[in-house]
Amino acid sequence: MPEMNTSSLPDLIFTILFFFMIVTTMREVTLQVKLKLPKGQNSVLEKLEKKSLVSFIYIGQPTDQLAGKMGTDSRIQLNDKFAEVDEVQDYIQQERMNMSEADQPFMKVSLKCDQDTQMGIITDVKQALRKAYALKINYSAVGGE
Repeated sequence: MPEMNTSSLPDLIFTILFFFMIVTTMREVTLQVKLKLPKGQNSVLEKLEKKSLVSFIYIGQPTDQLAGKMGTDSRIQLNDKFAEVDEVQDYIQQERMNMSEADQPFMKVSLKCDQDTQMGIITDVKQALRKAYALKINYSAVGGE
């Protein structure tokens, strides 16, 4: 019985590997808070254009795995760690320093807040952003009606 020709097998494997490298996106942040984004009207929602200029702040209750240790009150997540309102200014300064000087004026901050989050903590974060001169703020929402 003749042997199977496997000479094209490496080409096939590299093609599949290349395909998955192209279509797969890597998640930069592991969410540690529950997020159910509020619904917005499709007529007023805008898609963020250049996501490299956007810094995300997540606000919500800790996930079920962390609720025992962190409690059930709404918490602020900056990158992969929980933070207090005082740390928001330093976070924004660090994010601004990581950008090129030409992109810094176009920096935006996107607040991804759970729909059940009380406005008190959101207002505190907005005040900290104002002190850090991060004045371009948007709220993340999902399309509704």
